Amino acid sequence: MRILVVEDDADIARQLKLALADAGYAVDHAPDGEEAQFLGDTEPYDAIVLDLGLPKIDGVSVLERWRRDGITTPVLILTARDAWSQKVAGFDAGADDYLTKPFHTEELLARLRALLRRSAGHASPNLTCGGLRLDPRAARASVNGEPLRLTSLEYRLLHYLMMHQARVISRTELVEHLYDQDFDRDSNTVEVFIGRLRKKIGPDRIETARGLGYRIVPLEGETSEP
Repeated sequence: MRILVVEDDADIARQLKLALADAGYAVDHAPDGEEAQFLGDTEPYDAIVLDLGLPKIDGVSVLERWRRDGITTPVLILTARDAWSQKVAGFDAGADDYLTKPFHTEELLARLRALLRRSAGHASPNLTCGGLRLDPRAARASVNGEPLRLTSLEYRLLHYLMMHQARVISRTELVEHLYDQDFDRDSNTVEVFIGRLRKKIGPDRIETARGLGYRIVPLEGETSEP
């Protein structure tokens, strides 16, 4: 899952980037409203953390433009503790949730997980597909109760497939959501990671729709998450 952090405070931005990366997300950062506007318009994020007090263009204006342009990415806004009017303006602009500064990183991660679940139509905090289970809180996965040892990119790939297990996902979409902006992207590497993942979870759990992409499925006799 790929997250955009829009924060002009360098220390908070660094803290968030580290915490999100440790939790298994690909992370991009925008230090002002102008760059945030550009990245949100051109990159396909799964969620956005948006500070409202930004240089160049304020956060509320950025969010209003995104929503006006039809961008529906879930947005978690950050506000000053006593700025209740900012919270109201943020929600009126199209925010999905808010957090006041200073905040605990664990709470921000929990709120982001909830936003991602809701946007993908999942009610449970854990993702399951037959004998496959993924716990986003701990960034861990297992098959039939046996823990999986996954690299960060393998985990991101499995997470994205399980979040969207009802449909076929193209290689292009996987590349866009697996890697951050600065990564040297190559859609051919997706096939390599799919191959590695199949060795760990079983070859028949990831279907190839020829010319279209990949879909994760339960094995015969197993039931998948609704």
